[in-house]
Amino acid sequence: MSIITHLIVEERGAFISKYQGRLHVKKGKEVLQRVPLMHLEQVIVCGRAVSFSTDAVEACAEAGIPIHFVGFNGRPYASLYAAGLTGTVQTRRAQMLAYQDRRGVLLAVAIASAKIENQAALLRYMAKYRKETEPALFEELRRLALEVEDHLTGLDKLTEMVCVDACRSDLLGLEGRAAQKYWQGVKQVVQVGPEWPGRKGRGAKDPVNSALNYGYGLLYGQIERAIVLAGLDPYAGFIHADRPGKPSLVLDLIEPFRQPVVDRTVFALLNKGTALEQDEQGRLVEATRQTLIAKIFERLEKPEKYNGQKVPLRLIIQNQARHLATFVRGDRASYEGFKVKW
Repeated sequence: MSIITHLIVEERGAFISKYQGRLHVKKGKEVLQRVPLMHLEQVIVCGRAVSFSTDAVEACAEAGIPIHFVGFNGRPYASLYAAGLTGTVQTRRAQMLAYQDRRGVLLAVAIASAKIENQAALLRYMAKYRKETEPALFEELRRLALEVEDHLTGLDKLTEMVCVDACRSDLLGLEGRAAQKYWQGVKQVVQVGPEWPGRKGRGAKDPVNSALNYGYGLLYGQIERAIVLAGLDPYAGFIHADRPGKPSLVLDLIEPFRQPVVDRTVFALLNKGTALEQDEQGRLVEATRQTLIAKIFERLEKPEKYNGQKVPLRLIIQNQARHLATFVRGDRASYEGFKVKW
């Protein structure tokens, strides 16, 4: 029997209770799942009208298991954490101070650089399978990958700035121009007909952008969990400016993981001919959401090269959050963003 580390509940009207060291998911009298708490890392509720017993919530809190409530867009609209997980002070104080000095600049540049390198890496990854069958597209994707990487030089020049506020607009400009080249390449690979408009964020109605946004929402929950477990404040970022209700650090740290976790997964589904179906409102249907959930979490368990070892992406995310925490506390000399090795 496989070990369940992520309990995902989508069944409308399901009830989650605790019994003998396990979470039971029931609908009426039928038991849908029995999951041992000892291996569980998080509970993700995607369905409507799902309810919990207080015993189940207490058991999750005591075991440090967060509960995420996810909307149709894949993004958590609420999360429950044990109170003790958010009670650290030293790391958060250091995080606030880092924003005001050069540490914030180095963090912002490291994260943005990793994102850009991962965008270029994914373009090359998609190109190598087309060298023989589509040589013109192979060359075009490699050219665009180089143009994406050209923006790294500009980022390097920002590292001498005294604080992140002094260089944010320049950094976001470089990041945005690199993204334009990246999506220009992606648009040539994604085969969903001539109507695909290219990358669109919130409010997108086409199936590709809807799938990407849903995947980013799922990844968002994993990033937030890693940040909280590392003792950091999810709302105090470096690249993204402070705004009420905006978890800026989550939006920062997610950037280098969009490509290896979500983009690669969605593009692979499209290349295999998987239909991304939508309802009349332009929302992904349940079957498509279930496919995305399964594939995204499967991808998170895939190992990648990391510090000389093969490590699951899920653990790499956690390690990157911890490295950020130790860097702002002064326990680590430098911070390097995660870069895929394909």
